[in-house]
Amino acid sequence: MENKTLLLYINAIHDGGAERVLLQLAKRFAACGYRAVVVTSFVDQWEYPVPEGVERLSIEQAQISQSRLRRNLSRIKALRRLIREYKPAALISFMAEPNFRAVLASRFLPVKTIVSVRNDPEREYGGRLGRIIGKWLLPLADGCVFQTERAKNWFPKRLQKRSKIIMNQVDDRFFQVAGTGENGYVMTAGRLTAQKNQALLIRSFAAIAGDVEEELRIYGEGELRQSLEALIAQLGMEGRIRLMGARNDMPSALAGCKLFVLPSDFEGMPNALLEAMAAGRCCVSTACPCGGPEAVIKNGVNGMLVPVGAEETLSAAMLELLKDEKKRRTLANAAGESASAFRPEAIFEHWREYVEGIIG
Repeated sequence: MENKTLLLYINAIHDGGAERVLLQLAKRFAACGYRAVVVTSFVDQWEYPVPEGVERLSIEQAQISQSRLRRNLSRIKALRRLIREYKPAALISFMAEPNFRAVLASRFLPVKTIVSVRNDPEREYGGRLGRIIGKWLLPLADGCVFQTERAKNWFPKRLQKRSKIIMNQVDDRFFQVAGTGENGYVMTAGRLTAQKNQALLIRSFAAIAGDVEEELRIYGEGELRQSLEALIAQLGMEGRIRLMGARNDMPSALAGCKLFVLPSDFEGMPNALLEAMAAGRCCVSTACPCGGPEAVIKNGVNGMLVPVGAEETLSAAMLELLKDEKKRRTLANAAGESASAFRPEAIFEHWREYVEGIIG
């Protein structure tokens, strides 16, 4: 294969699981001889570090305030210029907006386009315009990587036939987390957005706070910080529930975690949950669409699943696991064992085989 340049495109590399996966993918392609170039739409104030050996480009140095139409047209034109300049063998994009920009920017250019659906398509491609993009535009791509069978089945057969389901890889650091977290805290991690529903976790934890000694730590940043702070104050939980902000060293945070909780309303394949399992932590998750948690957790065997939005059920599950050390340790050990499926070497081989098959 003569051309070994890849462009990997996403809006930004901040505070999110898809962003970490894309950076790790670029790192592994670079390590096996590819020129891996990460392209973002803009540079944010806080970002994940770019791995050694990976190049970084950004269409905008800071996010520009424009109408949605002008912003998309501007980014599509800029991405098309980069394709002409770098002449990559493949353009790989993550997330809804970058996906449709990648398909349009690459039309009639000698480059293979691989899009990746990283969330519940019913939400990510909802509405009339979203369905047009999902059902008619994305199938123009040369390939697509899905995370769950349920997400794949949402799209037309002509895209499904050229697609592959690949689970998220988890960085080696999470498999090396020391300790058991038995003297630690309850935690979650994710952007402070409505999708992640940290408010549900706050209310559920407040309901049992008088029966347990642990505190709740919420890692992540986002537009709901003020409303979550207000909810914590309203419940009188300022001393027991802490908003920790965004962090680069999540393995260190997991080292002190006794119980990890994912309260999301919907997800793709939630990286934070996979990372907690890889670290050998006991996990509770909502059984949210589009099936990511249910694909990795067998209820009562290597974790616990609760219905979406079920505040009392989530409270009961947390209380049971915080009180029952034996069950907590059993589930934690089983989570660590099942996490071998997320090891980066195995996941990357699926990606490399798929990408090279499309380029080939």
